[in-house]
Amino acid sequence: MAPLMVGVAPFGLILGATIAATAIDDLLGWATSFIIFGGAAQLATVELFDEAAPALVIVATGLVINGRHAMYSAALAAHFREFPPRWRILTPYLLTDDAFAVTITRFGNATDPTYKRYFYLAASLTLWVVWQITTGAGVVLGARVPEAWNLDFAIPLVFIALLVPAMRTRPALVAAVVGAALGVAARDLTNGLGLVAAALSGIAAGVAAERWDR
Repeated sequence: MAPLMVGVAPFGLILGATIAATAIDDLLGWATSFIIFGGAAQLATVELFDEAAPALVIVATGLVINGRHAMYSAALAAHFREFPPRWRILTPYLLTDDAFAVTITRFGNATDPTYKRYFYLAASLTLWVVWQITTGAGVVLGARVPEAWNLDFAIPLVFIALLVPAMRTRPALVAAVVGAALGVAARDLTNGLGLVAAALSGIAAGVAAERWDR
């Protein structure tokens, strides 16, 4: 997880600084890191809350943006069935893009259920701790984070670092290309719908390519 923190930490600082720049109470804004624990959804929630958007719109937007987590859950479900009930209830709270990418790759080569659940816990909890610290630091520092640092560049680098190692087969490459192309084409859709559409299209293309190869 350590290399991924190079991108996660700046993202957390950016989110925290954004919270500090709104009219939202700093403690309440930081609490989204514990309650929502999803950078993009937190950012949208904070901005909509600051604009006094209706509660239903705020909640719906967060759910749409984090809709991809349902796909992550489906991919991990077979492995989580081996976990004790309390693990299946509590640990999904820690699921993120980074934790999923690292875990699903490692699970492909692991058979011991105990190893799997502790690997997932260590990976996801590491990110959780770093996220809470960096978003809190961003709230405290606020506007004192210099724009010259250009922290925004780190966010796409995180997702590139997650994506490249996963493209080991033709279906995976097809899914990535289709998802990326549609993601760019649909980037202007509101409420994160472009991201969801791109993800679903990439999955569909990957499944089609996999069946074609059989």
